[in-house]
Amino acid sequence: MITLGHFLALSAVLFAIGLFGVITRRNLIAVLMSVEILLNAAAIAFAATAAYKDPVFFSGQLFALFIMVVAAAELSIGFAILLNVFRHTGSAATDVVEEMRG
Repeated sequence: MITLGHFLALSAVLFAIGLFGVITRRNLIAVLMSVEILLNAAAIAFAATAAYKDPVFFSGQLFALFIMVVAAAELSIGFAILLNVFRHTGSAATDVVEEMRG
């Protein structure tokens, strides 16, 4: 039987993987993918908690839907910034972004 603890453990593992990717990666695309993993981990935790604790109300599913909307907006803005950085510098490394100033 799959319990709430299994879903929360999966969410914690995904969150740890995403956090490790954000901290250690130098490529902006990899950082964006790691942020997506972080957001998906939060969505799994919200949806699973709502399904097990209060199946009548859809509060956790609404939070998960909101997280997906935020993730889509973050992805589109992140790729726009990535393309702009790549156009100006010819690289998609995070070190290049630190050197760019107004």
